Amino acid sequence: MSITEPSEVPSQPEEVSPESLSERIASADPEACTEWIDAVEGVAVVRELSRLSDDEREQLLEILSPEDAAEVIEHLPEAQAVEAIEHLDSQTAARIFEELPSDEQADLLKEIGTAEADAILEQLQDEDREELRRLAAYDEDVAGGIMVTEYLYYDSRLTVRDVLADLEAHSEEYADYNIQYSYVVDEQERLVGVLPLRKVLLARRATPLTEIMIAKPITLRDDLPLEDLAAVFREHPFIGLPVVTAEGELVGVVERRGVEHALLEEADAAFRQSQGIVGGEELRSMPWVTRSRRRLAWLSINIVLNIAAASVIALYQDTLEAVIALAVFLPIISDMSGCSGNQAVAVSMRELTLGVSRPSDVWRVLSKELTVGVINGLVLGLLIGVVAYAWKRNIYLGGVVGAALMMNTVIAVAIGGAVPLFLKGLKLDPALASGPILTTITDMCGFLLVLGLASALLSRLT
Repeated sequence: MSITEPSEVPSQPEEVSPESLSERIASADPEACTEWIDAVEGVAVVRELSRLSDDEREQLLEILSPEDAAEVIEHLPEAQAVEAIEHLDSQTAARIFEELPSDEQADLLKEIGTAEADAILEQLQDEDREELRRLAAYDEDVAGGIMVTEYLYYDSRLTVRDVLADLEAHSEEYADYNIQYSYVVDEQERLVGVLPLRKVLLARRATPLTEIMIAKPITLRDDLPLEDLAAVFREHPFIGLPVVTAEGELVGVVERRGVEHALLEEADAAFRQSQGIVGGEELRSMPWVTRSRRRLAWLSINIVLNIAAASVIALYQDTLEAVIALAVFLPIISDMSGCSGNQAVAVSMRELTLGVSRPSDVWRVLSKELTVGVINGLVLGLLIGVVAYAWKRNIYLGGVVGAALMMNTVIAVAIGGAVPLFLKGLKLDPALASGPILTTITDMCGFLLVLGLASALLSRLT
């Protein structure tokens, strides 16, 4: 029996340390930087790119190829991507722009400064410049602001042979397109049908496109709001749908993932604003002056609202001095009611984002929330009432704090459920205003209920 040497184990690729990116940038080696981007996992890429200094990010984008630089831009949070683009010279920025998806181009163009945007546009070809300006003119929360323009469309007078020839001639250009479906248009570029790729591959070469296309497809108007887009994609299992103007002209395609991404961004923005972070995205790499100013914009208003709530206590100062135990329960009732109201706000904001509720549904929302509010109010009121009685052995004290919490819980969930819809109907930002309104009203009502009931039963409490 012969003994053979063990086969040589192939060496594992050398791990690329995220911390080495700064060194690679300093060496101005584009291949080394590209190797790092390709080797490091997605989450680590985002984290390490975000931790680079502004100068390092700018240098990285300058030494990379436009394709790799565009990939870096897509990894960066929008605020950092905008800042990086603004600091590049217009020619470099324009070359990177050309490699970005059309929806990303439009989003960045809206955020960067006017002078920088104009300089970048001047570097683009006339056709690309006009298309980008048209895309940037759409609001971010409508179909036109979410759609992509990387799609295939063909004249209705063509045949299958023409389509196959075009695909072969432009295979590299179409590599990043989603071509499961292409579209058929008339002489005025109005959409007349959808062309499944499977039918193109299986049909005879001389077959006219009008014979294999899906006529009268589902379309989306370019001004259709995000909540309506979400409803359409919930109802239909398509990965994308064509976008047309009021005249029927095909202008883009909205993909399901684009709608999902827009919904997540809207929910994220709503959460930030509900927590008092206004003025857009905030990252800790931003200047402290900018971050402080954005937070103070909301906190300053909140001081005024809290003073208004505290003024209720001043009106009942004598009652509070006579029954000092009430001071223990005031913050409990305020906080518990606020928590109940915030739960209702969260549900309303979520339903508005998903398109499940609209401003006109305020009465339906109220009826649903009041039912939950009464049940939860009774349970919470009973619990706090028992605690108050056990502490002071005074049934009237337990009744006052229990009844106050029960009634304030009902008020809180009604306000929390209805106010976001009401503000949305007035074209105001429900995420930013709902929280302060809810907090102020629940605090004032909670204090008023506790101290008002206590004043009426003061002889029983002392």
